[in-house]
Amino acid sequence: MRHLRVVVCALLSLIWAGVATAQDRAWVQIEAHPTLAEAEQQARAYMSVFPDVQGFRLGSRWYGIALGPYSRDDAAVRLTQLRRENLIPVDSFISDGSNFREQYWPVGGTQSSPVQPLPAAPAPEAAATAVPAPTDPVIAEPRDETPAEARRSEALLTADERKDLQRALQWQGFYNAAIDGAFGAGTRRSMADWQTAMGVEPTGILTQRQRGTLVANWQADLAEYGFESVIESEAGIEVTLPLGLVVFDHYEPPFVHFAPKVEGGMRVILISQPGDRAALYGLYDILQTLALVPVEGARSRNERSFEINGANATVQSYAYAELSRGLVKGYLVVWSPEQAEKAGRVLTEVKASFRAVGNRALDPGMVAMSDAARRGLLAGLELRRPKFSRSGFYVDGSGKVVTSAEAVAQCGRITLDGVTEASVTLTDAATGLAVLTPKTALSPPVVAGFQLAADRIGAEIAVAGYAYEDTLPAPVVTYGTLEDVQGLNGEAGLKRLGIATLPGDAGGPVIDGTGAVLGMLLPRATGSTRILPEGVEFAAASSALVDALRAGGVATTEAPAAGALAPEDLTRKAMAMTVLVSCWE
Repeated sequence: MRHLRVVVCALLSLIWAGVATAQDRAWVQIEAHPTLAEAEQQARAYMSVFPDVQGFRLGSRWYGIALGPYSRDDAAVRLTQLRRENLIPVDSFISDGSNFREQYWPVGGTQSSPVQPLPAAPAPEAAATAVPAPTDPVIAEPRDETPAEARRSEALLTADERKDLQRALQWQGFYNAAIDGAFGAGTRRSMADWQTAMGVEPTGILTQRQRGTLVANWQADLAEYGFESVIESEAGIEVTLPLGLVVFDHYEPPFVHFAPKVEGGMRVILISQPGDRAALYGLYDILQTLALVPVEGARSRNERSFEINGANATVQSYAYAELSRGLVKGYLVVWSPEQAEKAGRVLTEVKASFRAVGNRALDPGMVAMSDAARRGLLAGLELRRPKFSRSGFYVDGSGKVVTSAEAVAQCGRITLDGVTEASVTLTDAATGLAVLTPKTALSPPVVAGFQLAADRIGAEIAVAGYAYEDTLPAPVVTYGTLEDVQGLNGEAGLKRLGIATLPGDAGGPVIDGTGAVLGMLLPRATGSTRILPEGVEFAAASSALVDALRAGGVATTEAPAAGALAPEDLTRKAMAMTVLVSCWE
Protein backbone atom coordinates (compact mmCIF):
# COMPACT_ATOMS: atom_id res chain seq x y z
CA MET A 1 0.00 0.00 0.00
CA ARG A 2 2.86 2.40 0.85
CA HIS A 3 4.29 1.82 -2.66
CA LEU A 4 0.89 2.55 -4.20
CA ARG A 5 0.70 5.89 -2.35
CA VAL A 6 4.21 6.77 -3.57
CA VAL A 7 3.23 6.04 -7.18
CA VAL A 8 -0.02 8.02 -6.95
CA CYS A 9 1.72 11.00 -5.31
CA ALA A 10 4.44 10.97 -7.96
CA LEU A 11 1.82 10.80 -10.68
CA LEU A 12 -0.16 13.72 -9.21
CA SER A 13 3.03 15.78 -8.85
CA LEU A 14 3.81 15.23 -12.52
CA ILE A 15 0.27 16.13 -13.52
CA TRP A 16 0.28 19.38 -11.55
CA ALA A 17 3.78 20.23 -12.77
CA GLY A 18 2.59 19.66 -16.32
CA VAL A 19 -0.39 21.95 -15.82
CA ALA A 20 1.80 24.68 -14.32
CA THR A 21 4.30 24.34 -17.14
CA ALA A 22 1.54 24.53 -19.74
CA GLN A 23 0.12 27.65 -18.12
CA ASP A 24 3.55 29.30 -18.29
CA ARG A 25 4.05 28.45 -21.95
CA ALA A 26 3.87 31.15 -24.58
CA TRP A 27 4.40 31.44 -28.33
CA VAL A 28 5.40 34.26 -30.62
CA GLN A 29 2.57 34.29 -33.17
CA ILE A 30 3.91 35.77 -36.41
CA GLU A 31 1.27 35.19 -39.09
CA ALA A 32 -2.24 33.88 -39.78
CA HIS A 33 -3.75 32.80 -43.11
CA PRO A 34 -7.28 31.96 -44.24
CA THR A 35 -6.32 28.70 -46.01
CA LEU A 36 -4.22 25.71 -44.99
CA ALA A 37 -2.25 25.78 -48.26
CA GLU A 38 -1.12 29.39 -47.71
CA ALA A 39 -0.23 28.69 -44.09
CA GLU A 40 1.82 25.57 -44.92
CA GLN A 41 3.69 27.46 -47.66
CA GLN A 42 4.64 30.25 -45.24
CA ALA A 43 5.49 27.83 -42.42
CA ARG A 44 7.83 25.98 -44.78
CA ALA A 45 9.55 29.28 -45.64
CA TYR A 46 9.98 30.17 -41.97
CA MET A 47 11.45 26.70 -41.28
CA SER A 48 14.50 27.72 -43.32
CA VAL A 49 15.19 30.46 -40.75
CA PHE A 50 13.78 29.22 -37.43
CA PRO A 51 14.00 25.69 -35.95
CA ASP A 52 10.89 26.02 -33.76
CA VAL A 53 8.11 26.85 -36.22
CA GLN A 54 4.72 25.40 -35.32
CA GLY A 55 1.32 25.83 -36.94
CA PHE A 56 -2.13 25.53 -35.40
CA ARG A 57 -5.66 25.98 -36.59
CA LEU A 58 -7.07 28.98 -34.74
CA GLY A 59 -10.44 29.43 -33.09
CA SER A 60 -11.23 31.95 -35.82
CA ARG A 61 -10.85 29.12 -38.42
CA TRP A 62 -7.70 30.72 -39.77
CA TYR A 63 -4.32 29.00 -39.61
CA GLY A 64 -1.69 30.55 -37.37
CA ILE A 65 2.11 30.30 -37.54
CA ALA A 66 4.01 30.58 -34.27
CA LEU A 67 7.49 30.15 -32.81
CA GLY A 68 7.93 28.30 -29.54
CA PRO A 69 6.91 27.30 -27.08
CA TYR A 70 8.89 29.40 -24.58
CA SER A 71 8.38 30.56 -21.06
CA ARG A 72 6.41 33.79 -20.97
CA ASP A 73 9.53 35.81 -20.11
CA ASP A 74 11.57 34.18 -22.87
CA ALA A 75 8.77 34.79 -25.37
CA ALA A 76 8.86 38.52 -24.59
CA VAL A 77 12.63 38.60 -25.08
CA ARG A 78 12.37 36.62 -28.32
CA LEU A 79 9.63 38.88 -29.70
CA THR A 80 11.67 42.03 -29.02
CA GLN A 81 14.85 40.54 -30.50
CA LEU A 82 13.23 39.34 -33.73
CA ARG A 83 11.34 42.59 -34.26
CA ARG A 84 14.51 44.61 -33.88
CA GLU A 85 16.24 42.42 -36.44
CA ASN A 86 13.25 42.76 -38.82
CA LEU A 87 12.98 38.97 -39.07
CA ILE A 88 9.26 38.84 -38.27
CA PRO A 89 6.30 41.13 -39.03
CA VAL A 90 5.98 44.19 -36.80
CA ASP A 91 2.49 43.13 -35.69
CA SER A 92 3.71 39.78 -34.28
CA PHE A 93 2.62 39.20 -30.69
CA ILE A 94 2.82 36.84 -27.72
CA SER A 95 0.09 34.21 -27.51
CA ASP A 96 -0.69 31.94 -24.59
CA GLY A 97 -2.01 29.29 -27.00
CA SER A 98 -5.58 29.44 -25.73
CA ASN A 99 -6.76 30.07 -29.29
CA PHE A 100 -4.76 27.18 -30.79
CA ARG A 101 -6.62 24.08 -31.97
CA GLU A 102 -5.29 21.16 -34.09
CA GLN A 103 -1.64 21.31 -35.07
CA TYR A 104 -0.99 21.24 -38.84
CA TRP A 105 2.75 21.99 -38.81
CA PRO A 106 5.20 20.28 -38.86
CA VAL A 107 3.36 18.04 -41.30
CA GLY A 108 2.90 14.65 -39.73
CA GLY A 109 3.81 15.96 -36.27
CA THR A 110 2.49 13.96 -33.32
CA GLN A 111 1.49 16.93 -31.19
CA SER A 112 -2.25 17.57 -31.41
CA SER A 113 -2.42 20.45 -28.96
CA PRO A 114 -0.05 23.17 -27.83
CA VAL A 115 0.48 21.40 -24.52
CA GLN A 116 3.27 18.83 -24.65
CA PRO A 117 2.34 15.41 -23.18
CA LEU A 118 4.02 14.62 -19.88
CA PRO A 119 6.62 11.86 -19.67
CA ALA A 120 5.49 8.48 -18.43
CA ALA A 121 5.42 7.99 -14.67
CA PRO A 122 8.28 5.94 -13.24
CA ALA A 123 7.65 2.21 -13.03
CA PRO A 124 6.70 0.96 -9.52
CA GLU A 125 9.11 -1.17 -7.49
CA ALA A 126 8.95 -4.95 -7.91
CA ALA A 127 7.31 -5.31 -4.51
CA ALA A 128 4.23 -3.60 -5.88
CA THR A 129 3.77 -5.88 -8.87
CA ALA A 130 0.23 -6.55 -7.72
CA VAL A 131 -0.65 -2.92 -8.47
CA PRO A 132 -1.58 -2.31 -12.13
CA ALA A 133 1.03 -0.15 -13.86
CA PRO A 134 -0.39 3.33 -14.58
CA THR A 135 -0.82 4.35 -18.20
CA ASP A 136 0.69 7.57 -19.56
CA PRO A 137 -1.52 10.45 -18.39
CA VAL A 138 -3.27 12.50 -21.04
CA ILE A 139 -3.30 16.14 -19.95
CA ALA A 140 -5.88 18.35 -21.60
CA GLU A 141 -5.24 22.00 -22.18
CA PRO A 142 -5.58 23.77 -18.81
CA ARG A 143 -9.06 25.21 -18.37
CA ASP A 144 -9.20 28.97 -18.38
CA GLU A 145 -11.15 30.96 -15.80
CA THR A 146 -14.88 31.41 -16.13
CA PRO A 147 -16.15 35.02 -16.21
CA ALA A 148 -17.08 34.74 -12.53
CA GLU A 149 -13.64 33.41 -11.63
CA ALA A 150 -11.99 36.07 -13.78
CA ARG A 151 -13.96 38.78 -12.00
CA ARG A 152 -12.85 37.43 -8.61
CA SER A 153 -9.16 37.32 -9.63
CA GLU A 154 -9.52 40.76 -11.21
CA ALA A 155 -10.71 42.14 -7.86
CA LEU A 156 -7.31 41.27 -6.38
CA LEU A 157 -5.42 43.54 -8.82
CA THR A 158 -3.67 46.59 -7.42
CA ALA A 159 -4.46 50.09 -8.71
CA ASP A 160 -1.21 50.13 -10.72
CA GLU A 161 -1.97 46.74 -12.28
CA ARG A 162 -5.41 47.95 -13.34
CA LYS A 163 -3.89 51.08 -14.90
CA ASP A 164 -1.30 48.95 -16.69
CA LEU A 165 -4.10 46.95 -18.28
CA GLN A 166 -5.66 50.18 -19.54
CA ARG A 167 -2.28 51.37 -20.82
CA ALA A 168 -1.76 48.06 -22.62
CA LEU A 169 -5.22 48.28 -24.20
CA GLN A 170 -4.54 51.89 -25.20
CA TRP A 171 -1.17 50.96 -26.69
CA GLN A 172 -2.78 48.33 -28.90
CA GLY A 173 -5.50 50.74 -30.04
CA PHE A 174 -8.48 49.37 -28.10
CA TYR A 175 -8.84 52.09 -25.43
CA ASN A 176 -8.79 55.87 -25.70
CA ALA A 177 -10.09 57.17 -22.37
CA ALA A 178 -8.44 58.20 -19.11
CA ILE A 179 -5.92 55.92 -17.40
CA ASP A 180 -7.69 55.80 -14.03
CA GLY A 181 -7.78 52.10 -13.12
CA ALA A 182 -11.59 52.14 -13.09
CA PHE A 183 -13.09 49.37 -15.20
CA GLY A 184 -16.23 51.11 -16.44
CA ALA A 185 -18.25 50.55 -19.59
CA GLY A 186 -15.51 51.96 -21.86
CA THR A 187 -12.79 49.74 -20.41
CA ARG A 188 -15.08 46.67 -20.57
CA ARG A 189 -15.88 47.41 -24.21
CA SER A 190 -12.17 47.73 -25.05
CA MET A 191 -11.47 44.42 -23.27
CA ALA A 192 -14.18 42.73 -25.32
CA ASP A 193 -12.75 44.21 -28.52
CA TRP A 194 -9.29 42.89 -27.61
CA GLN A 195 -10.75 39.44 -26.88
CA THR A 196 -12.49 39.46 -30.26
CA ALA A 197 -9.22 40.34 -32.00
CA MET A 198 -7.52 37.45 -30.18
CA GLY A 199 -10.23 35.01 -31.28
CA VAL A 200 -11.66 34.27 -27.82
CA GLU A 201 -15.10 34.83 -26.35
CA PRO A 202 -15.69 38.62 -25.89
CA THR A 203 -16.90 38.61 -22.28
CA GLY A 204 -15.42 42.01 -21.42
CA ILE A 205 -13.72 40.45 -18.39
CA LEU A 206 -10.13 39.36 -18.94
CA THR A 207 -9.00 36.11 -17.39
CA GLN A 208 -5.74 35.87 -15.53
CA ARG A 209 -4.13 34.23 -18.57
CA GLN A 210 -5.47 36.89 -20.95
CA ARG A 211 -4.29 39.69 -18.69
CA GLY A 212 -0.81 38.15 -18.69
CA THR A 213 -0.76 37.93 -22.49
CA LEU A 214 -2.00 41.50 -22.95
CA VAL A 215 0.55 43.01 -20.56
CA ALA A 216 3.40 40.83 -21.86
CA ASN A 217 2.79 42.05 -25.43
CA TRP A 218 2.67 45.65 -24.26
CA GLN A 219 5.88 45.29 -22.27
CA ALA A 220 7.61 43.60 -25.21
CA ASP A 221 6.64 46.56 -27.40
CA LEU A 222 7.90 49.03 -24.81
CA ALA A 223 11.21 47.18 -24.66
CA GLU A 224 11.52 47.44 -28.45
CA TYR A 225 10.76 51.17 -28.50
CA GLY A 226 12.80 51.86 -25.38
CA PHE A 227 10.75 54.87 -24.28
CA GLU A 228 12.59 56.99 -21.74
CA SER A 229 12.07 60.48 -20.39
CA VAL A 230 14.93 62.64 -21.71
CA ILE A 231 15.88 65.99 -20.19
CA GLU A 232 17.89 67.82 -22.85
CA SER A 233 19.49 70.45 -20.63
CA GLU A 234 21.27 72.32 -23.43
CA ALA A 235 17.98 72.83 -25.26
CA GLY A 236 15.77 73.21 -22.18
CA ILE A 237 13.39 70.46 -23.26
CA GLU A 238 11.93 67.44 -21.48
CA VAL A 239 10.35 64.75 -23.66
CA THR A 240 9.83 61.00 -23.83
CA LEU A 241 11.83 59.53 -26.72
CA PRO A 242 12.04 55.99 -28.22
CA LEU A 243 15.69 55.35 -27.37
CA GLY A 244 15.33 51.81 -28.69
CA LEU A 245 14.87 53.35 -32.15
CA VAL A 246 16.91 56.59 -32.05
CA VAL A 247 20.15 57.76 -30.47
CA PHE A 248 21.58 61.22 -29.80
CA ASP A 249 23.79 62.23 -32.70
CA HIS A 250 24.83 65.88 -32.57
CA TYR A 251 23.93 69.51 -31.94
CA GLU A 252 23.55 71.96 -34.80
CA PRO A 253 21.58 74.95 -33.47
CA PRO A 254 18.67 75.35 -33.49
CA PHE A 255 18.44 71.55 -33.77
CA VAL A 256 19.29 68.57 -31.55
CA HIS A 257 19.58 65.54 -33.81
CA PHE A 258 18.53 62.03 -32.69
CA ALA A 259 19.51 59.70 -35.54
CA PRO A 260 17.94 56.31 -36.38
CA LYS A 261 19.67 53.26 -34.91
CA VAL A 262 19.15 51.36 -38.16
CA GLU A 263 19.45 52.68 -41.69
CA GLY A 264 16.19 54.11 -42.94
CA GLY A 265 14.69 54.22 -39.46
CA MET A 266 12.75 56.95 -37.75
CA ARG A 267 14.50 60.16 -36.66
CA VAL A 268 13.66 62.83 -34.11
CA ILE A 269 14.92 66.43 -34.11
CA LEU A 270 14.37 68.74 -31.15
CA ILE A 271 14.12 72.48 -31.85
CA SER A 272 15.33 75.16 -29.45
CA GLN A 273 16.25 78.79 -30.09
CA PRO A 274 15.81 82.23 -28.54
CA GLY A 275 13.42 84.51 -30.42
CA ASP A 276 10.11 86.29 -30.75
CA ARG A 277 7.06 85.86 -32.97
CA ALA A 278 9.13 86.74 -36.04
CA ALA A 279 11.53 83.90 -35.18
CA LEU A 280 8.60 81.49 -34.80
CA TYR A 281 7.20 82.53 -38.18
CA GLY A 282 10.64 82.32 -39.76
CA LEU A 283 11.12 78.79 -38.43
CA TYR A 284 7.70 77.83 -39.82
CA ASP A 285 8.78 79.03 -43.28
CA ILE A 286 12.25 77.48 -43.09
CA LEU A 287 11.05 74.01 -42.06
CA GLN A 288 8.88 73.86 -45.15
CA THR A 289 11.95 74.19 -47.35
CA LEU A 290 13.43 70.97 -45.94
CA ALA A 291 13.37 67.73 -47.91
CA LEU A 292 12.21 66.04 -44.69
CA VAL A 293 9.00 68.09 -44.67
CA PRO A 294 6.92 67.30 -47.79
CA VAL A 295 4.80 70.12 -49.17
CA GLU A 296 1.68 67.94 -49.13
CA GLY A 297 -0.27 67.79 -45.88
CA ALA A 298 -2.17 70.01 -43.45
CA ARG A 299 -0.45 72.81 -41.57
CA SER A 300 -1.51 75.66 -39.33
CA ARG A 301 0.08 78.61 -37.54
CA ASN A 302 -1.07 81.11 -34.96
CA GLU A 303 0.68 83.78 -32.93
CA ARG A 304 2.07 81.33 -30.36
CA SER A 305 2.64 78.01 -32.14
CA PHE A 306 2.48 76.04 -35.37
CA GLU A 307 2.22 72.46 -36.58
CA ILE A 308 3.11 70.97 -39.95
CA ASN A 309 2.02 67.59 -41.28
CA GLY A 310 3.95 66.49 -44.36
CA ALA A 311 3.40 63.33 -46.38
CA ASN A 312 4.35 61.97 -49.77
CA ALA A 313 5.16 58.54 -51.21
CA THR A 314 8.61 58.32 -49.58
CA VAL A 315 8.64 60.39 -46.38
CA GLN A 316 6.23 61.57 -43.70
CA SER A 317 6.84 64.03 -40.89
CA TYR A 318 5.24 66.04 -38.12
CA ALA A 319 6.64 69.33 -36.79
CA TYR A 320 5.49 71.38 -33.82
CA ALA A 321 6.91 74.49 -32.17
CA GLU A 322 5.68 77.00 -29.63
CA LEU A 323 6.75 80.44 -28.43
CA SER A 324 6.97 81.12 -24.71
CA ARG A 325 8.88 83.76 -22.73
CA GLY A 326 11.12 84.68 -25.63
CA LEU A 327 12.06 81.09 -26.50
CA VAL A 328 10.96 78.93 -29.43
CA LYS A 329 10.95 75.19 -28.73
CA GLY A 330 9.53 72.20 -30.52
CA TYR A 331 10.29 68.97 -32.35
CA LEU A 332 10.26 67.28 -35.74
CA VAL A 333 9.59 63.53 -36.15
CA VAL A 334 10.36 61.92 -39.53
CA TRP A 335 9.49 58.42 -40.74
CA SER A 336 8.81 56.41 -43.89
CA PRO A 337 5.25 55.38 -44.85
CA GLU A 338 5.85 51.75 -43.85
CA GLN A 339 6.74 52.95 -40.33
CA ALA A 340 3.36 54.67 -39.90
CA GLU A 341 2.17 52.42 -37.05
CA LYS A 342 5.37 52.93 -35.07
CA ALA A 343 5.31 56.65 -35.77
CA GLY A 344 1.77 56.92 -34.45
CA ARG A 345 2.84 55.41 -31.14
CA VAL A 346 5.97 57.53 -30.94
CA LEU A 347 4.04 60.74 -31.70
CA THR A 348 1.49 59.90 -29.01
CA GLU A 349 4.29 59.69 -26.43
CA VAL A 350 6.19 62.74 -27.70
CA LYS A 351 3.10 64.97 -27.87
CA ALA A 352 1.94 63.96 -24.40
CA SER A 353 5.33 64.43 -22.74
CA PHE A 354 6.91 67.41 -24.55
CA ARG A 355 7.48 70.49 -22.40
CA ALA A 356 9.90 73.39 -22.24
CA VAL A 357 11.92 73.52 -19.01
CA GLY A 358 13.82 76.42 -17.58
CA ASN A 359 14.71 79.66 -19.38
CA ARG A 360 17.42 78.27 -21.58
CA ALA A 361 17.54 77.66 -25.33
CA LEU A 362 20.20 76.08 -27.49
CA ASP A 363 23.12 78.51 -27.83
CA PRO A 364 23.28 79.52 -31.53
CA GLY A 365 27.06 79.78 -31.27
CA MET A 366 27.77 76.42 -29.64
CA VAL A 367 28.76 74.90 -33.00
CA ALA A 368 30.89 76.93 -35.41
CA MET A 369 29.33 77.13 -38.87
CA SER A 370 29.90 79.47 -41.79
CA ASP A 371 27.06 81.47 -43.33
CA ALA A 372 27.45 79.44 -46.53
CA ALA A 373 27.07 76.20 -44.60
CA ARG A 374 23.93 77.48 -42.89
CA ARG A 375 22.39 78.55 -46.18
CA GLY A 376 23.28 75.36 -48.01
CA LEU A 377 22.72 72.78 -45.30
CA LEU A 378 20.41 74.47 -42.81
CA ALA A 379 22.08 72.92 -39.80
CA GLY A 380 22.87 69.61 -41.46
CA LEU A 381 19.45 69.13 -43.06
CA GLU A 382 19.06 68.77 -46.79
CA LEU A 383 17.06 71.59 -48.34
CA ARG A 384 14.32 70.73 -50.80
CA ARG A 385 15.34 72.44 -54.03
CA PRO A 386 13.24 73.57 -57.00
CA LYS A 387 13.97 72.49 -60.58
CA PHE A 388 15.05 76.06 -61.27
CA SER A 389 14.24 79.62 -60.25
CA ARG A 390 13.71 82.81 -62.20
CA SER A 391 12.68 86.37 -61.34
CA GLY A 392 9.44 88.34 -61.32
CA PHE A 393 8.02 91.59 -59.94
CA TYR A 394 4.88 92.80 -58.16
CA VAL A 395 2.27 94.54 -60.31
CA ASP A 396 -0.63 95.12 -57.90
CA GLY A 397 -1.42 95.46 -54.22
CA SER A 398 -2.75 91.88 -53.80
CA GLY A 399 0.63 90.42 -54.71
CA LYS A 400 0.16 89.46 -58.37
CA VAL A 401 3.53 88.88 -60.02
CA VAL A 402 4.66 89.24 -63.62
CA THR A 403 7.35 86.85 -64.85
CA SER A 404 8.41 85.21 -68.09
CA ALA A 405 6.11 82.50 -69.44
CA GLU A 406 9.16 80.26 -69.96
CA ALA A 407 9.79 80.22 -66.20
CA VAL A 408 6.46 78.57 -65.37
CA ALA A 409 5.64 76.59 -68.51
CA GLN A 410 6.16 73.09 -67.09
CA CYS A 411 6.00 73.34 -63.31
CA GLY A 412 4.17 70.99 -61.01
CA ARG A 413 4.14 73.72 -58.38
CA ILE A 414 5.17 77.38 -58.27
CA THR A 415 6.26 79.41 -55.25
CA LEU A 416 7.01 83.06 -54.66
CA ASP A 417 10.08 83.75 -52.54
CA GLY A 418 10.29 80.02 -51.80
CA VAL A 419 7.21 79.96 -49.56
CA THR A 420 3.96 81.30 -51.00
CA GLU A 421 2.14 78.99 -53.41
CA ALA A 422 1.01 80.65 -56.64
CA SER A 423 -0.84 79.71 -59.80
CA VAL A 424 -0.63 80.94 -63.40
CA THR A 425 -3.71 83.06 -64.12
CA LEU A 426 -2.65 84.74 -67.37
CA THR A 427 -0.15 84.16 -70.17
CA ASP A 428 0.51 86.18 -73.30
CA ALA A 429 2.46 84.64 -76.16
CA ALA A 430 3.13 87.97 -77.89
CA THR A 431 5.00 89.49 -74.97
CA GLY A 432 6.18 86.24 -73.32
CA LEU A 433 4.73 87.24 -69.95
CA ALA A 434 2.87 85.19 -67.35
CA VAL A 435 0.90 86.48 -64.36
CA LEU A 436 1.14 84.57 -61.08
CA THR A 437 -1.57 84.96 -58.45
CA PRO A 438 -0.61 83.97 -54.88
CA LYS A 439 -2.94 81.49 -53.20
CA THR A 440 -2.87 83.69 -50.10
CA ALA A 441 -2.95 87.46 -50.59
CA LEU A 442 0.34 89.30 -50.08
CA SER A 443 1.23 92.88 -49.18
CA PRO A 444 4.04 93.88 -51.56
CA PRO A 445 6.47 96.49 -50.20
CA VAL A 446 6.71 98.09 -53.68
CA VAL A 447 4.47 97.70 -56.75
CA ALA A 448 5.86 98.34 -60.23
CA GLY A 449 5.05 101.69 -61.86
CA PHE A 450 5.35 101.38 -65.66
CA GLN A 451 7.14 104.07 -67.65
CA LEU A 452 5.03 104.78 -70.76
CA ALA A 453 6.69 107.98 -71.99
CA ALA A 454 9.25 108.05 -74.79
CA ASP A 455 12.54 106.30 -74.02
CA ARG A 456 15.96 107.86 -74.24
CA ILE A 457 18.36 105.55 -76.08
CA GLY A 458 21.71 105.36 -74.34
CA ALA A 459 20.18 105.96 -70.90
CA GLU A 460 21.46 103.93 -67.97
CA ILE A 461 19.13 101.12 -66.93
CA ALA A 462 19.24 98.35 -64.32
CA VAL A 463 17.88 94.81 -64.08
CA ALA A 464 16.87 93.41 -60.68
CA GLY A 465 16.79 89.63 -60.53
CA TYR A 466 17.76 86.43 -58.78
CA ALA A 467 20.78 85.93 -61.02
CA TYR A 468 21.98 82.99 -58.89
CA GLU A 469 18.44 81.58 -58.57
CA ASP A 470 17.74 80.41 -55.00
CA THR A 471 21.38 80.38 -53.89
CA LEU A 472 21.34 83.96 -52.57
CA PRO A 473 18.63 85.28 -50.20
CA ALA A 474 18.12 88.56 -52.11
CA PRO A 475 18.07 89.76 -55.73
CA VAL A 476 21.09 91.22 -57.50
CA VAL A 477 20.92 94.57 -59.31
CA THR A 478 22.92 94.69 -62.57
CA TYR A 479 23.51 97.94 -64.48
CA GLY A 480 23.64 98.50 -68.25
CA THR A 481 22.30 100.76 -71.00
CA LEU A 482 19.23 101.00 -73.23
CA GLU A 483 20.56 100.32 -76.75
CA ASP A 484 17.37 100.42 -78.84
CA VAL A 485 13.56 100.37 -78.62
CA GLN A 486 13.02 97.61 -81.19
CA GLY A 487 14.32 94.17 -82.08
CA LEU A 488 17.26 93.53 -84.39
CA ASN A 489 14.85 93.17 -87.31
CA GLY A 490 12.78 96.18 -86.27
CA GLU A 491 10.26 94.22 -84.17
CA ALA A 492 7.99 96.45 -82.07
CA GLY A 493 7.33 95.77 -78.40
CA LEU A 494 10.99 94.94 -77.66
CA LYS A 495 13.86 96.87 -76.15
CA ARG A 496 17.48 95.95 -76.72
CA LEU A 497 19.76 96.21 -73.74
CA GLY A 498 23.51 96.39 -73.36
CA ILE A 499 23.90 94.37 -70.18
CA ALA A 500 25.36 91.07 -68.95
CA THR A 501 22.76 88.89 -67.20
CA LEU A 502 22.33 85.29 -66.07
CA PRO A 503 19.40 82.88 -66.67
CA GLY A 504 18.01 83.53 -63.18
CA ASP A 505 17.49 87.23 -64.05
CA ALA A 506 14.86 86.38 -66.71
CA GLY A 507 11.44 87.75 -65.80
CA GLY A 508 12.90 90.51 -63.64
CA PRO A 509 12.09 94.22 -64.02
CA VAL A 510 14.16 96.53 -66.20
CA ILE A 511 14.12 99.96 -64.51
CA ASP A 512 15.35 103.45 -65.31
CA GLY A 513 17.05 105.94 -63.02
CA THR A 514 13.76 107.00 -61.45
CA GLY A 515 12.79 103.45 -60.49
CA ALA A 516 10.10 103.18 -63.20
CA VAL A 517 9.74 99.85 -65.04
CA LEU A 518 10.81 100.02 -68.72
CA GLY A 519 10.12 96.34 -69.40
CA MET A 520 10.59 92.72 -68.39
CA LEU A 521 13.87 90.91 -69.11
CA LEU A 522 13.27 88.04 -71.56
CA PRO A 523 15.14 84.72 -71.44
CA ARG A 524 17.77 84.15 -74.08
CA ALA A 525 16.46 82.28 -77.12
CA THR A 526 17.59 78.63 -77.31
CA GLY A 527 17.84 76.37 -80.32
CA SER A 528 18.52 79.27 -82.69
CA THR A 529 21.15 79.05 -85.45
CA ARG A 530 22.17 82.60 -84.57
CA ILE A 531 24.01 83.15 -81.29
CA LEU A 532 24.13 86.73 -80.03
CA PRO A 533 27.28 88.09 -78.39
CA GLU A 534 27.48 88.41 -74.62
CA GLY A 535 26.02 91.64 -73.35
CA VAL A 536 23.10 91.73 -75.77
CA GLU A 537 19.73 91.09 -74.11
CA PHE A 538 16.10 91.90 -74.85
CA ALA A 539 13.16 93.03 -72.77
CA ALA A 540 9.44 93.08 -73.42
CA ALA A 541 8.54 96.77 -73.60
CA SER A 542 6.48 98.27 -70.77
CA SER A 543 3.77 99.51 -73.19
CA ALA A 544 3.27 95.98 -74.55
CA LEU A 545 3.19 94.56 -71.01
CA VAL A 546 0.58 97.06 -69.87
CA ASP A 547 -1.64 96.33 -72.90
CA ALA A 548 -1.49 92.58 -72.25
CA LEU A 549 -2.12 92.97 -68.52
CA ARG A 550 -5.08 95.31 -68.93
CA ALA A 551 -6.58 93.02 -71.58
CA GLY A 552 -6.33 90.19 -69.07
CA GLY A 553 -8.06 92.18 -66.32
CA VAL A 554 -4.95 93.05 -64.32
CA ALA A 555 -4.83 96.68 -63.15
CA THR A 556 -1.51 98.45 -63.67
CA THR A 557 0.06 101.65 -62.37
CA GLU A 558 1.80 104.25 -64.54
CA ALA A 559 4.95 105.71 -63.05
CA PRO A 560 4.66 109.44 -62.33
CA ALA A 561 7.23 111.84 -63.70
CA ALA A 562 10.03 112.02 -61.16
CA GLY A 563 13.68 112.84 -60.81
CA ALA A 564 16.51 110.35 -60.66
CA LEU A 565 16.99 108.43 -57.42
CA ALA A 566 20.21 108.11 -55.50
CA PRO A 567 21.92 104.77 -56.32
CA GLU A 568 21.16 103.28 -52.89
CA ASP A 569 17.48 104.32 -53.12
CA LEU A 570 17.19 102.94 -56.65
CA THR A 571 18.69 99.63 -55.52
CA ARG A 572 16.37 99.47 -52.52
CA LYS A 573 13.27 100.09 -54.67
CA ALA A 574 14.30 97.60 -57.33
CA MET A 575 14.97 94.85 -54.80
CA ALA A 576 11.69 95.48 -52.95
CA MET A 577 9.54 94.89 -56.06
CA THR A 578 11.49 91.83 -57.26
CA VAL A 579 10.30 88.31 -56.44
CA LEU A 580 11.98 84.89 -56.56
CA VAL A 581 9.83 82.64 -58.79
CA SER A 582 10.59 78.93 -58.24
CA CYS A 583 9.49 76.03 -60.42
CA TRP A 584 9.07 72.66 -58.63
CA GLU A 585 8.47 69.13 -59.85
